[in-house]
Amino acid sequence: MFNNLKQKLSGLKDSFGTVLDKQAEEASEVEVVKESDISPDVVEEKKGISTSIGDKAKALLMRREFIIDEKSLEEPLWDLEVALLESDVAMPVAEEVVASVKEELVGSSFKIGENKGKIVEQALKNALIRVLSVEELDFDDFVKSADKPVTMAFIGVNGTGKTTSIAKVTRRLLNNGHSVVIAAADTFRAGAIDQIQHHADKLGVKLIKHQEGSDPAAVVYDAVEYAKARHLDVVLADTAGRMHTNINLMDQLKKICRVAPPDLVIFVDEAIAGNDAVERAALFNDAVPVNGNILTKADADSKGGAAISVAHATGKPILFLGVGQEYDDMVKFDPQWLVDRLFE
Repeated sequence: MFNNLKQKLSGLKDSFGTVLDKQAEEASEVEVVKESDISPDVVEEKKGISTSIGDKAKALLMRREFIIDEKSLEEPLWDLEVALLESDVAMPVAEEVVASVKEELVGSSFKIGENKGKIVEQALKNALIRVLSVEELDFDDFVKSADKPVTMAFIGVNGTGKTTSIAKVTRRLLNNGHSVVIAAADTFRAGAIDQIQHHADKLGVKLIKHQEGSDPAAVVYDAVEYAKARHLDVVLADTAGRMHTNINLMDQLKKICRVAPPDLVIFVDEAIAGNDAVERAALFNDAVPVNGNILTKADADSKGGAAISVAHATGKPILFLGVGQEYDDMVKFDPQWLVDRLFE
């Protein structure tokens, strides 16, 4: 998983480290500048403290430290941006990561003999965590504390694993002691009702369905009423896959959200879709604001860019990653988990 990005980050860590080692080596060879050689009016402003360059140079050399300058990082920072873009990280996200690394490193002082690889790795980790740390939503805590029934609408394009993700979420909810009913609100695609019925039967939960071609908003409404009457905890609505350009289906989706307002709207797409998933997530979020995202096929994603970019594009968290075909093959997403995987 994410092997492409892992390899690139590893190489970049070494590249940054080489540059910093060179700067440290040059700094260690510099003679202390005599104060008499420095014009009195030449000073350095650093965090509101004014010191002469001569004093600064002597202090740094006595402590065997050096300050990272911006020019020395120009090439590795460019390489970082290219590596992120080649790993399907969206341009605005790549630029934000680069800016964050630059801000953390440039102007900082480090010991000449310090491990530069660790310095760079921590800066990269911090930058990725900042990008991934959007609005927090703990799925399990939300379901536990919310008024019942909790209604969730799953949205996205065709063929991205939306129905399978609903089945996986159902298994997770059942394992956590919650009762579930599924709404077969994909009345548009032939065979969609039979597909979700298959999962409902295997998982032992009730499916509320109407005939193919019927109003999907009515299906969700009936499922919510069914859950209320029987004091069930969660309603999961399987909506029709659609492209954002399909005006009729997008209007249909908006109607579902008006007739039976969901507590959570969850966008589902494939991690391997890369920048396409990022673009679709942003467009769906504009039409029907999402509360969270699920990325499927993360186990087949060698690049990792979508996992970094989708949360940033929607401003909403990634809730789960699909990592296989079985009902239990879904992991709860955590930014620190992803970053640790990239640097393990």
